[in-house]
Amino acid sequence: MDECVCRATGERWPVEPVPGEAVPTPFGMSAYCVADPRARAPERTALVLVHGEGESRWTFAEVDDTVRAVAAGLLGLGLEPGDRVMLRMGNRAEFPFVFFGAIAAGLVAVPTSAQLTGQEAAGLLRDCGARAVALDPDLELDLPDGVHRVTAATIEEWVVGPARAEHDVGDPDRPAFITYTSGTTGRPKGVTHAHRSAWGRRPMYHGWYGLTEGDVVLHAGALNWTYTLGVGLTDPWANAATAVVYDGPRDGLVWPRIVASHAATHLAAVPGVYRHLLRHGDPGQWDLSSLRAALVAGEALPTALWHEWLERTGVPLYESLGMSEISTFVSSGPQTPVRPGSPGRAQPGRRIGVLDPESPDRPRELPAGEVGRLAVHRSDPGLMLGYWQRPEEDAEVLRGEWFVTSDLAAVDEEGYLTYHGRADDVMNAMGYRVSPVEVEDALAGTPGVAEVAAAALDVGDGVSIVCAWVVPTGDPEGVRERVLAEAERLAPYKRPREVRLVPSLPRTGNGKVIRRALSGHPAGSGPDGSRRA
Repeated sequence: MDECVCRATGERWPVEPVPGEAVPTPFGMSAYCVADPRARAPERTALVLVHGEGESRWTFAEVDDTVRAVAAGLLGLGLEPGDRVMLRMGNRAEFPFVFFGAIAAGLVAVPTSAQLTGQEAAGLLRDCGARAVALDPDLELDLPDGVHRVTAATIEEWVVGPARAEHDVGDPDRPAFITYTSGTTGRPKGVTHAHRSAWGRRPMYHGWYGLTEGDVVLHAGALNWTYTLGVGLTDPWANAATAVVYDGPRDGLVWPRIVASHAATHLAAVPGVYRHLLRHGDPGQWDLSSLRAALVAGEALPTALWHEWLERTGVPLYESLGMSEISTFVSSGPQTPVRPGSPGRAQPGRRIGVLDPESPDRPRELPAGEVGRLAVHRSDPGLMLGYWQRPEEDAEVLRGEWFVTSDLAAVDEEGYLTYHGRADDVMNAMGYRVSPVEVEDALAGTPGVAEVAAAALDVGDGVSIVCAWVVPTGDPEGVRERVLAEAERLAPYKRPREVRLVPSLPRTGNGKVIRRALSGHPAGSGPDGSRRA
Protein backbone atom coordinates (compact mmCIF):
# COMPACT_ATOMS: atom_id res chain seq x y z
CA MET A 1 0.00 0.00 0.00
CA ASP A 2 1.30 3.46 -0.92
CA GLU A 3 1.79 6.24 1.57
CA CYS A 4 0.88 9.88 1.04
CA VAL A 5 2.37 12.85 2.83
CA CYS A 6 0.49 16.11 3.37
CA ARG A 7 2.92 18.78 2.16
CA ALA A 8 1.33 21.38 4.42
CA THR A 9 1.42 19.45 7.72
CA GLY A 10 3.85 16.55 7.19
CA GLU A 11 1.12 14.11 8.21
CA ARG A 12 1.33 10.64 6.62
CA TRP A 13 -1.31 8.01 5.96
CA PRO A 14 -1.72 4.96 3.70
CA VAL A 15 -3.78 5.13 0.53
CA GLU A 16 -4.81 2.59 -2.05
CA PRO A 17 -3.54 3.44 -5.54
CA VAL A 18 -6.07 3.86 -8.32
CA PRO A 19 -6.35 0.67 -10.42
CA GLY A 20 -5.05 1.02 -13.96
CA GLU A 21 -2.27 0.08 -16.34
CA ALA A 22 1.04 0.18 -14.53
CA VAL A 23 3.77 2.19 -16.21
CA PRO A 24 6.37 -0.18 -17.68
CA THR A 25 9.83 -0.08 -16.13
CA PRO A 26 12.19 0.91 -17.62
CA PHE A 27 10.35 3.50 -19.69
CA GLY A 28 11.30 6.29 -22.04
CA MET A 29 8.94 8.89 -23.49
CA SER A 30 10.75 9.17 -26.81
CA ALA A 31 11.02 5.39 -27.15
CA TYR A 32 7.26 5.11 -26.56
CA CYS A 33 6.30 7.92 -28.96
CA VAL A 34 9.00 7.61 -31.64
CA ALA A 35 10.87 4.29 -31.61
CA ASP A 36 7.87 2.02 -30.96
CA PRO A 37 5.71 3.40 -33.80
CA ARG A 38 8.74 3.33 -36.08
CA ALA A 39 9.00 -0.40 -35.39
CA ARG A 40 5.27 -0.89 -36.17
CA ALA A 41 4.92 1.32 -39.25
CA PRO A 42 8.28 2.68 -40.46
CA GLU A 43 6.99 3.97 -43.83
CA ARG A 44 3.74 5.49 -42.58
CA THR A 45 3.61 9.29 -42.58
CA ALA A 46 4.27 10.54 -39.06
CA LEU A 47 4.33 14.31 -39.54
CA VAL A 48 2.91 16.67 -42.13
CA LEU A 49 3.81 20.35 -41.94
CA VAL A 50 1.42 22.40 -44.09
CA HIS A 51 3.02 25.67 -45.19
CA GLY A 52 0.09 27.24 -46.98
CA GLU A 53 0.82 26.46 -50.62
CA GLY A 54 2.95 23.38 -50.00
CA GLU A 55 3.85 20.87 -47.32
CA SER A 56 6.66 18.74 -45.93
CA ARG A 57 6.35 15.11 -44.81
CA TRP A 58 8.32 12.69 -42.65
CA THR A 59 7.76 8.98 -42.14
CA PHE A 60 8.14 7.36 -38.74
CA ALA A 61 11.50 5.97 -39.86
CA GLU A 62 12.65 9.47 -40.81
CA VAL A 63 11.33 10.98 -37.57
CA ASP A 64 13.13 8.36 -35.51
CA ASP A 65 16.40 8.91 -37.36
CA THR A 66 16.15 12.71 -37.03
CA VAL A 67 15.28 12.57 -33.32
CA ARG A 68 18.26 10.31 -32.61
CA ALA A 69 20.53 12.60 -34.64
CA VAL A 70 19.41 15.61 -32.60
CA ALA A 71 19.89 13.64 -29.39
CA ALA A 72 23.44 12.79 -30.40
CA GLY A 73 24.12 16.40 -31.37
CA LEU A 74 22.91 17.75 -28.03
CA LEU A 75 25.03 15.27 -26.14
CA GLY A 76 27.95 16.24 -28.34
CA LEU A 77 27.70 19.78 -26.94
CA GLY A 78 28.70 18.40 -23.56
CA LEU A 79 25.20 18.39 -22.06
CA GLU A 80 24.57 15.88 -19.31
CA PRO A 81 21.45 13.98 -18.20
CA GLY A 82 18.94 16.30 -16.59
CA ASP A 83 20.25 19.47 -18.28
CA ARG A 84 17.53 21.66 -19.74
CA VAL A 85 17.12 22.49 -23.43
CA MET A 86 14.85 25.46 -24.10
CA LEU A 87 12.88 25.77 -27.35
CA ARG A 88 12.06 29.25 -28.66
CA MET A 89 10.63 28.34 -32.05
CA GLY A 90 7.47 28.66 -34.09
CA ASN A 91 5.45 25.91 -35.76
CA ARG A 92 8.34 24.46 -37.69
CA ALA A 93 9.58 20.88 -38.13
CA GLU A 94 12.59 21.45 -35.93
CA PHE A 95 10.32 21.94 -32.91
CA PRO A 96 9.17 18.32 -32.46
CA PHE A 97 12.61 17.03 -33.43
CA VAL A 98 14.35 19.09 -30.75
CA PHE A 99 11.61 18.39 -28.19
CA PHE A 100 11.83 14.61 -28.57
CA GLY A 101 15.56 14.73 -29.34
CA ALA A 102 16.26 16.31 -25.97
CA ILE A 103 14.08 13.74 -24.21
CA ALA A 104 15.74 10.90 -26.15
CA ALA A 105 19.12 12.15 -24.90
CA GLY A 106 18.02 12.06 -21.25
CA LEU A 107 17.78 15.85 -21.16
CA VAL A 108 14.78 17.97 -20.17
CA ALA A 109 12.95 19.83 -22.96
CA VAL A 110 11.52 23.28 -22.15
CA PRO A 111 9.09 24.42 -24.88
CA THR A 112 8.16 28.11 -24.84
CA SER A 113 5.85 30.31 -26.86
CA ALA A 114 7.16 32.11 -29.92
CA GLN A 115 4.84 34.98 -28.98
CA LEU A 116 6.84 35.86 -25.86
CA THR A 117 8.92 39.01 -25.94
CA GLY A 118 12.66 38.69 -25.66
CA GLN A 119 12.45 39.92 -22.08
CA GLU A 120 9.82 37.34 -21.16
CA ALA A 121 11.79 34.54 -22.80
CA ALA A 122 14.94 35.64 -21.00
CA GLY A 123 13.07 35.35 -17.70
CA LEU A 124 12.13 31.75 -18.48
CA LEU A 125 15.70 30.99 -19.51
CA ARG A 126 16.97 32.27 -16.18
CA ASP A 127 14.32 30.32 -14.30
CA CYS A 128 14.95 26.94 -15.95
CA GLY A 129 18.73 27.34 -16.24
CA ALA A 130 18.87 25.81 -19.73
CA ARG A 131 22.31 25.00 -21.10
CA ALA A 132 21.13 25.09 -24.73
CA VAL A 133 18.45 27.03 -26.61
CA ALA A 134 16.93 26.03 -29.95
CA LEU A 135 16.23 29.42 -31.47
CA ASP A 136 14.47 30.70 -34.58
CA PRO A 137 16.56 33.36 -36.35
CA ASP A 138 13.73 35.92 -36.21
CA LEU A 139 13.14 35.57 -32.45
CA GLU A 140 15.33 37.67 -30.20
CA LEU A 141 17.02 36.26 -27.12
CA ASP A 142 20.39 37.17 -25.65
CA LEU A 143 22.11 34.00 -24.48
CA PRO A 144 24.37 34.12 -21.43
CA ASP A 145 27.91 32.81 -21.66
CA GLY A 146 28.01 29.04 -21.64
CA VAL A 147 24.53 28.57 -23.15
CA HIS A 148 24.66 26.85 -26.55
CA ARG A 149 22.69 28.26 -29.49
CA VAL A 150 21.01 25.61 -31.65
CA THR A 151 19.66 26.76 -35.03
CA ALA A 152 18.03 25.09 -38.01
CA ALA A 153 21.47 24.95 -39.63
CA THR A 154 22.87 23.23 -36.54
CA ILE A 155 20.14 20.61 -36.68
CA GLU A 156 20.73 20.03 -40.39
CA GLU A 157 24.42 19.39 -39.69
CA TRP A 158 23.50 16.82 -37.07
CA VAL A 159 21.04 15.07 -39.39
CA VAL A 160 23.48 14.73 -42.29
CA GLY A 161 26.23 13.63 -39.91
CA PRO A 162 26.82 10.03 -38.80
CA ALA A 163 26.14 10.28 -35.04
CA ARG A 164 22.95 8.72 -33.68
CA ALA A 165 22.01 8.25 -30.01
CA GLU A 166 19.83 5.50 -28.63
CA HIS A 167 16.58 6.45 -26.92
CA ASP A 168 17.07 7.00 -23.21
CA VAL A 169 15.01 4.61 -21.06
CA GLY A 170 15.05 4.24 -17.30
CA ASP A 171 13.07 5.36 -14.26
CA PRO A 172 9.61 6.49 -15.45
CA ASP A 173 9.68 9.22 -12.78
CA ARG A 174 12.71 11.08 -14.11
CA PRO A 175 11.97 14.52 -15.62
CA ALA A 176 11.29 14.71 -19.35
CA PHE A 177 10.00 18.23 -20.01
CA ILE A 178 8.94 21.48 -18.36
CA THR A 179 6.11 23.67 -19.61
CA TYR A 180 5.42 27.14 -18.28
CA THR A 181 2.03 28.44 -17.26
CA SER A 182 0.71 31.48 -19.11
CA GLY A 183 1.53 33.78 -16.22
CA THR A 184 -1.85 35.53 -16.10
CA THR A 185 -1.89 35.18 -12.31
CA GLY A 186 1.71 36.18 -11.68
CA ARG A 187 5.25 35.09 -12.51
CA PRO A 188 5.19 32.07 -14.85
CA LYS A 189 6.01 28.78 -13.15
CA GLY A 190 7.44 25.67 -14.72
CA VAL A 191 5.38 22.48 -14.61
CA THR A 192 7.78 19.52 -14.53
CA HIS A 193 6.56 16.32 -16.17
CA ALA A 194 8.09 12.86 -15.98
CA HIS A 195 8.62 10.40 -18.82
CA ARG A 196 5.62 8.50 -17.46
CA SER A 197 3.35 11.41 -18.42
CA ALA A 198 3.17 10.04 -21.99
CA TRP A 199 1.92 6.71 -20.64
CA GLY A 200 -0.48 8.59 -18.37
CA ARG A 201 -2.24 9.95 -21.46
CA ARG A 202 -3.51 6.50 -22.45
CA PRO A 203 -6.99 7.00 -20.87
CA MET A 204 -7.57 9.73 -23.48
CA TYR A 205 -7.12 7.42 -26.45
CA HIS A 206 -10.58 5.90 -26.02
CA GLY A 207 -11.99 8.12 -23.28
CA TRP A 208 -11.89 11.22 -25.48
CA TYR A 209 -10.62 10.64 -29.03
CA GLY A 210 -11.46 7.15 -30.14
CA LEU A 211 -7.91 7.24 -31.56
CA THR A 212 -6.48 4.24 -33.40
CA GLU A 213 -3.38 3.36 -35.40
CA GLY A 214 -3.31 5.02 -38.81
CA ASP A 215 -5.60 7.93 -37.89
CA VAL A 216 -4.80 11.50 -38.97
CA VAL A 217 -4.94 14.23 -36.30
CA LEU A 218 -5.00 17.94 -37.20
CA HIS A 219 -4.41 20.36 -34.34
CA ALA A 220 -5.14 24.07 -34.75
CA GLY A 221 -2.79 25.21 -31.96
CA ALA A 222 0.88 26.12 -31.68
CA LEU A 223 3.32 23.31 -30.95
CA ASN A 224 4.67 24.94 -27.79
CA TRP A 225 1.25 24.65 -26.13
CA THR A 226 0.75 21.56 -23.95
CA TYR A 227 -2.64 20.98 -25.63
CA THR A 228 -0.95 20.75 -29.04
CA LEU A 229 2.14 18.90 -27.86
CA GLY A 230 -0.06 16.24 -26.30
CA VAL A 231 -3.15 15.94 -28.49
CA GLY A 232 -1.51 17.04 -31.73
CA LEU A 233 1.81 15.21 -31.50
CA THR A 234 2.50 12.90 -28.53
CA ASP A 235 -0.75 10.91 -28.73
CA PRO A 236 -0.88 10.46 -32.52
CA TRP A 237 2.73 9.30 -32.59
CA ALA A 238 2.26 6.91 -29.67
CA ASN A 239 -0.58 5.33 -31.69
CA ALA A 240 1.37 5.25 -34.97
CA ALA A 241 -1.04 7.88 -36.29
CA THR A 242 -0.23 10.93 -38.43
CA ALA A 243 0.14 14.41 -36.93
CA VAL A 244 -0.72 17.39 -39.14
CA VAL A 245 0.49 20.88 -38.18
CA TYR A 246 -0.06 24.19 -39.97
CA ASP A 247 2.58 26.92 -40.18
CA GLY A 248 1.23 28.96 -43.08
CA PRO A 249 -0.30 32.46 -43.21
CA ARG A 250 -2.86 33.31 -40.56
CA ASP A 251 -6.20 32.04 -41.81
CA GLY A 252 -9.07 31.20 -39.50
CA LEU A 253 -10.88 29.28 -42.25
CA VAL A 254 -8.00 27.01 -43.29
CA TRP A 255 -8.95 24.06 -41.09
CA PRO A 256 -11.78 22.53 -43.18
CA ARG A 257 -9.52 22.73 -46.26
CA ILE A 258 -6.76 20.82 -44.47
CA VAL A 259 -9.24 18.28 -43.13
CA ALA A 260 -10.39 17.57 -46.68
CA SER A 261 -6.96 17.57 -48.35
CA HIS A 262 -5.39 15.28 -45.73
CA ALA A 263 -8.40 13.11 -44.85
CA ALA A 264 -8.07 14.06 -41.19
CA THR A 265 -9.97 11.81 -38.80
CA HIS A 266 -9.72 14.23 -35.86
CA LEU A 267 -9.63 18.03 -35.58
CA ALA A 268 -8.57 19.56 -32.25
CA ALA A 269 -8.96 23.23 -31.33
CA VAL A 270 -10.20 25.71 -28.74
CA PRO A 271 -13.84 26.87 -28.77
CA GLY A 272 -12.88 30.11 -30.51
CA VAL A 273 -11.73 28.23 -33.61
CA TYR A 274 -15.06 26.46 -34.01
CA ARG A 275 -16.93 29.70 -33.32
CA HIS A 276 -14.93 31.52 -36.01
CA LEU A 277 -15.54 28.76 -38.54
CA LEU A 278 -19.30 28.89 -37.99
CA ARG A 279 -19.47 32.69 -38.01
CA HIS A 280 -17.33 33.29 -41.08
CA GLY A 281 -17.40 30.03 -43.02
CA ASP A 282 -20.02 28.00 -44.85
CA PRO A 283 -20.28 24.44 -43.47
CA GLY A 284 -22.36 23.51 -46.51
CA GLN A 285 -19.23 23.94 -48.66
CA TRP A 286 -16.92 21.86 -46.45
CA ASP A 287 -15.97 18.24 -47.00
CA LEU A 288 -15.71 16.85 -43.46
CA SER A 289 -16.55 13.28 -44.45
CA SER A 290 -13.25 11.92 -43.09
CA LEU A 291 -13.76 13.44 -39.62
CA ARG A 292 -14.87 10.98 -36.94
CA ALA A 293 -14.64 13.58 -34.20
CA ALA A 294 -13.88 17.21 -33.45
CA LEU A 295 -12.12 17.78 -30.13
CA VAL A 296 -12.34 20.89 -27.98
CA ALA A 297 -10.44 21.96 -24.87
CA GLY A 298 -8.66 24.99 -23.46
CA GLU A 299 -11.73 26.70 -22.00
CA ALA A 300 -15.37 25.86 -21.33
CA LEU A 301 -17.46 25.06 -24.41
CA PRO A 302 -20.71 27.11 -24.54
CA THR A 303 -23.75 24.88 -24.94
CA ALA A 304 -25.06 27.04 -27.79
CA LEU A 305 -21.81 26.58 -29.73
CA TRP A 306 -21.95 22.80 -29.28
CA HIS A 307 -25.53 22.69 -30.57
CA GLU A 308 -24.74 24.92 -33.55
CA TRP A 309 -21.63 22.93 -34.54
CA LEU A 310 -23.47 19.60 -34.39
CA GLU A 311 -26.51 20.95 -36.25
CA ARG A 312 -24.53 22.57 -39.06
CA THR A 313 -21.76 19.97 -39.56
CA GLY A 314 -23.05 16.69 -38.16
CA VAL A 315 -19.58 15.98 -36.74
CA PRO A 316 -19.49 14.94 -33.07
CA LEU A 317 -17.79 17.57 -30.89
CA TYR A 318 -16.23 16.07 -27.77
CA GLU A 319 -15.14 18.39 -24.96
CA SER A 320 -12.51 17.77 -22.31
CA LEU A 321 -11.25 19.47 -19.19
CA GLY A 322 -7.55 19.54 -18.48
CA MET A 323 -4.61 21.65 -17.38
CA SER A 324 -0.87 21.88 -17.76
CA GLU A 325 -0.30 19.81 -14.61
CA ILE A 326 -2.31 16.74 -15.65
CA SER A 327 -3.29 17.09 -19.34
CA THR A 328 -6.98 16.25 -19.85
CA PHE A 329 -8.69 13.94 -17.39
CA VAL A 330 -12.43 14.62 -17.80
CA SER A 331 -14.10 14.29 -21.20
CA SER A 332 -16.95 13.12 -23.34
CA GLY A 333 -16.20 10.83 -26.24
CA PRO A 334 -17.39 7.90 -28.36
CA GLN A 335 -17.95 5.86 -25.18
CA THR A 336 -19.18 8.76 -23.00
CA PRO A 337 -22.34 10.44 -24.32
CA VAL A 338 -22.20 14.21 -24.50
CA ARG A 339 -24.21 16.05 -21.89
CA PRO A 340 -24.49 19.72 -22.95
CA GLY A 341 -23.09 22.01 -20.29
CA SER A 342 -20.70 19.37 -18.95
CA PRO A 343 -17.20 18.50 -20.24
CA GLY A 344 -17.95 14.86 -19.40
CA ARG A 345 -16.82 12.31 -16.85
CA ALA A 346 -13.47 11.18 -15.49
CA GLN A 347 -11.76 9.06 -18.13
CA PRO A 348 -11.54 5.31 -17.37
CA GLY A 349 -8.65 4.61 -15.03
CA ARG A 350 -8.65 8.11 -13.53
CA ARG A 351 -9.97 9.17 -10.15
CA ILE A 352 -11.17 12.68 -9.43
CA GLY A 353 -12.77 14.27 -6.39
CA VAL A 354 -14.53 17.46 -5.36
CA LEU A 355 -13.03 18.65 -2.10
CA ASP A 356 -14.23 20.89 0.68
CA PRO A 357 -12.27 24.16 0.25
CA GLU A 358 -12.49 24.73 4.01
CA SER A 359 -10.36 21.69 4.92
CA PRO A 360 -7.01 22.27 3.17
CA ASP A 361 -4.81 20.33 5.60
CA ARG A 362 -6.60 17.03 5.05
CA PRO A 363 -9.01 17.45 2.16
CA ARG A 364 -12.50 16.01 2.52
CA GLU A 365 -14.54 14.83 -0.46
CA LEU A 366 -17.93 16.47 -0.88
CA PRO A 367 -21.15 14.65 -1.75
CA ALA A 368 -22.47 14.55 -5.31
CA GLY A 369 -23.83 17.87 -6.51
CA GLU A 370 -21.90 20.12 -4.12
CA VAL A 371 -19.45 22.70 -5.50
CA GLY A 372 -15.86 22.52 -4.29
CA ARG A 373 -12.24 22.36 -5.43
CA LEU A 374 -11.65 19.84 -8.22
CA ALA A 375 -8.86 17.36 -7.43
CA VAL A 376 -7.04 14.48 -9.15
CA HIS A 377 -5.66 11.46 -7.32
CA ARG A 378 -1.88 11.60 -7.03
CA SER A 379 -1.41 8.02 -8.23
CA ASP A 380 -2.32 9.18 -11.77
CA PRO A 381 0.82 8.69 -13.93
CA GLY A 382 -0.13 11.74 -15.99
CA LEU A 383 0.25 14.06 -13.02
CA MET A 384 3.22 16.43 -12.91
CA LEU A 385 6.23 15.81 -10.69
CA GLY A 386 5.82 19.33 -9.32
CA TYR A 387 6.58 22.96 -10.06
CA TRP A 388 10.15 23.69 -11.07
CA GLN A 389 12.01 24.88 -7.97
CA ARG A 390 8.77 26.04 -6.29
CA PRO A 391 8.36 23.79 -3.21
CA GLU A 392 6.06 26.30 -1.54
CA GLU A 393 3.67 26.12 -4.50
CA ASP A 394 3.90 22.32 -4.54
CA ALA A 395 2.70 22.40 -0.94
CA GLU A 396 -0.34 24.43 -1.98
CA VAL A 397 -1.60 21.87 -4.51
CA LEU A 398 -0.17 18.48 -3.45
CA ARG A 399 -2.22 17.71 -0.38
CA GLY A 400 -2.33 14.19 0.98
CA GLU A 401 -3.45 11.81 -1.74
CA TRP A 402 -4.76 14.63 -3.97
CA PHE A 403 -3.55 17.19 -6.45
CA VAL A 404 -5.93 20.05 -5.65
CA THR A 405 -6.67 22.38 -8.55
CA SER A 406 -7.89 25.99 -8.59
CA ASP A 407 -11.01 24.91 -10.47
CA LEU A 408 -14.44 24.87 -8.90
CA ALA A 409 -16.69 22.01 -9.95
CA ALA A 410 -19.50 19.67 -8.96
CA VAL A 411 -19.96 16.02 -9.95
CA ASP A 412 -23.41 14.48 -10.14
CA GLU A 413 -24.52 10.95 -9.27
CA GLU A 414 -23.65 9.71 -12.78
CA GLY A 415 -20.14 11.15 -12.65
CA TYR A 416 -20.74 14.10 -14.99
CA LEU A 417 -18.84 17.21 -14.01
CA THR A 418 -20.17 20.75 -14.07
CA TYR A 419 -17.41 23.34 -14.27
CA HIS A 420 -17.84 26.54 -12.26
CA GLY A 421 -14.66 28.36 -13.34
CA ARG A 422 -11.42 28.92 -11.54
CA ALA A 423 -11.52 29.81 -7.88
CA ASP A 424 -9.88 33.15 -8.62
CA ASP A 425 -12.33 33.87 -11.48
CA VAL A 426 -15.46 33.39 -9.43
CA MET A 427 -17.31 36.67 -9.10
CA ASN A 428 -18.29 38.19 -5.79
CA ALA A 429 -21.11 40.49 -6.80
CA MET A 430 -23.40 42.18 -4.32
CA GLY A 431 -22.34 39.62 -1.71
CA TYR A 432 -23.10 36.59 -3.89
CA ARG A 433 -20.56 34.17 -5.38
CA VAL A 434 -21.32 33.73 -9.07
CA SER A 435 -19.66 31.46 -11.64
CA PRO A 436 -18.71 33.41 -14.80
CA VAL A 437 -19.03 30.24 -16.86
CA GLU A 438 -22.67 29.85 -15.89
CA VAL A 439 -23.44 33.42 -16.95
CA GLU A 440 -21.48 33.09 -20.20
CA ASP A 441 -23.18 29.82 -21.09
CA ALA A 442 -26.60 31.39 -20.60
CA LEU A 443 -25.82 34.38 -22.84
CA ALA A 444 -23.74 32.71 -25.57
CA GLY A 445 -26.75 31.85 -27.75
CA THR A 446 -28.19 35.37 -27.79
CA PRO A 447 -28.84 36.59 -31.36
CA GLY A 448 -26.20 39.09 -32.40
CA VAL A 449 -23.60 37.85 -29.89
CA ALA A 450 -20.37 36.43 -31.33
CA GLU A 451 -18.55 36.06 -28.00
CA VAL A 452 -19.26 36.87 -24.40
CA ALA A 453 -17.27 36.88 -21.16
CA ALA A 454 -18.42 37.72 -17.65
CA ALA A 455 -16.54 39.13 -14.69
CA ALA A 456 -17.15 41.22 -11.61
CA LEU A 457 -16.95 44.98 -12.17
CA ASP A 458 -16.05 47.35 -9.36
CA VAL A 459 -18.49 50.27 -9.43
CA GLY A 460 -17.06 52.02 -6.39
CA ASP A 461 -17.65 52.06 -2.66
CA GLY A 462 -16.59 48.44 -2.44
CA VAL A 463 -19.53 47.30 -4.57
CA SER A 464 -19.09 44.87 -7.44
CA ILE A 465 -21.68 43.90 -10.01
CA VAL A 466 -21.83 41.21 -12.67
CA CYS A 467 -20.83 42.63 -16.04
CA ALA A 468 -20.97 41.00 -19.48
CA TRP A 469 -18.43 41.97 -22.13
CA VAL A 470 -19.98 41.20 -25.52
CA VAL A 471 -18.46 41.02 -29.01
CA PRO A 472 -21.36 41.63 -31.43
CA THR A 473 -21.61 39.76 -34.73
CA GLY A 474 -22.32 42.90 -36.73
CA ASP A 475 -24.68 45.79 -36.16
CA PRO A 476 -24.72 46.31 -32.37
CA GLU A 477 -28.22 47.80 -32.41
CA GLY A 478 -30.38 46.05 -29.85
CA VAL A 479 -27.67 43.63 -28.69
CA ARG A 480 -27.57 44.94 -25.13
CA GLU A 481 -31.34 44.68 -24.76
CA ARG A 482 -31.34 41.12 -26.10
CA VAL A 483 -28.51 40.10 -23.73
CA LEU A 484 -30.35 41.53 -20.74
CA ALA A 485 -33.55 39.79 -21.83
CA GLU A 486 -31.72 36.47 -22.21
CA ALA A 487 -30.27 36.91 -18.73
CA GLU A 488 -33.77 36.69 -17.31
CA ARG A 489 -33.25 32.90 -17.37
CA LEU A 490 -30.72 33.30 -14.55
CA ALA A 491 -31.41 33.90 -10.89
CA PRO A 492 -31.58 37.66 -10.21
CA TYR A 493 -28.23 37.78 -8.44
CA LYS A 494 -26.52 36.11 -11.42
CA ARG A 495 -27.85 38.48 -14.06
CA PRO A 496 -25.46 41.06 -15.56
CA ARG A 497 -26.23 44.53 -14.29
CA GLU A 498 -24.13 46.03 -17.06
CA VAL A 499 -23.35 45.06 -20.66
CA ARG A 500 -20.32 46.39 -22.49
CA LEU A 501 -19.79 46.02 -26.24
CA VAL A 502 -16.17 45.43 -27.21
CA PRO A 503 -14.41 44.67 -30.50
CA SER A 504 -12.65 41.62 -29.02
CA LEU A 505 -11.95 39.83 -25.74
CA PRO A 506 -8.51 39.87 -24.10
CA ARG A 507 -6.85 36.49 -24.49
CA THR A 508 -3.63 34.69 -23.70
CA GLY A 509 -1.36 33.54 -26.53
CA ASN A 510 -3.18 30.19 -26.43
CA GLY A 511 -6.60 31.77 -26.89
CA LYS A 512 -7.98 31.65 -23.36
CA VAL A 513 -10.05 34.59 -22.19
CA ILE A 514 -8.33 36.64 -19.47
CA ARG A 515 -11.31 37.59 -17.33
CA ARG A 516 -9.20 39.57 -14.91
CA ALA A 517 -8.28 41.95 -17.74
CA LEU A 518 -11.84 42.67 -18.81
CA SER A 519 -12.39 45.68 -16.56
CA GLY A 520 -9.61 47.57 -18.34
CA HIS A 521 -10.59 46.40 -21.83
CA PRO A 522 -11.66 49.18 -24.26
CA ALA A 523 -15.38 49.30 -24.95
CA GLY A 524 -17.05 49.68 -28.31
CA SER A 525 -19.74 52.04 -29.50
CA GLY A 526 -21.66 54.33 -27.13
CA PRO A 527 -20.38 56.98 -24.77
CA ASP A 528 -18.77 54.36 -22.55
CA GLY A 529 -19.75 51.18 -24.37
CA SER A 530 -22.00 50.19 -21.48
CA ARG A 531 -25.59 49.83 -20.52
CA ARG A 532 -26.67 49.51 -16.90
CA ALA A 533 -29.70 47.33 -16.22
